[in-house]
Amino acid sequence: MVYQGSCHCGNIRFDVEGALEGALSCNCSICQRKGSLLWFVPRDHFHLATSGEQVGTYTFNRHVIKHKFCQVCGVAPYAEGVDPKGNAMAAINIRCLEGIDLDAILITHYSGRDV
Repeated sequence: MVYQGSCHCGNIRFDVEGALEGALSCNCSICQRKGSLLWFVPRDHFHLATSGEQVGTYTFNRHVIKHKFCQVCGVAPYAEGVDPKGNAMAAINIRCLEGIDLDAILITHYSGRDV
């Protein structure tokens, strides 16, 4: 299935393809503050539908995950990185997807503070 998503103001819009079977709630210092619910997909399943001019990037700690945010409204709809096998991945904040019933999504809790 293909899902559409965006930041609050719409300057970042994207499509993502895959089976949304669950999401991860991480308690690391940034995810906890943002309230992200993350769905991991191969990077080539994610397509930015806007120019990317308003996309900011934030990295911290080991600087391996590129946390993307809108420079206008501040919403963080996705991040980019690699999985443990070295595959390029996108971490989609499902709170930014259109038409999703968040109560119907299986949420797995992950302790990112232990990493």
